[in-house]
Amino acid sequence: MATAGSGDVLSGMIGGLWAQGMGRVKAACAAVYLHGLAGDLGSLRFGERGLMAGDIMDNIPGAMMKVEGRSAS
Repeated sequence: MATAGSGDVLSGMIGGLWAQGMGRVKAACAAVYLHGLAGDLGSLRFGERGLMAGDIMDNIPGAMMKVEGRSAS
């Protein structure tokens, strides 16, 4: 999670949720959780040391589906 670009992914998630009408504090909290979950999902495939910002980004939809109780098939 401490790789180049991962903070950019997080800030984009915060801005995106905020722009969709979520309050700024809730958007930040939700984005931090989803960012971490997306990182966890990405690390299952690439390992913790091999995880890059793009891998976090690629796993955001799966993280959102998991939080919503839907499975990504």
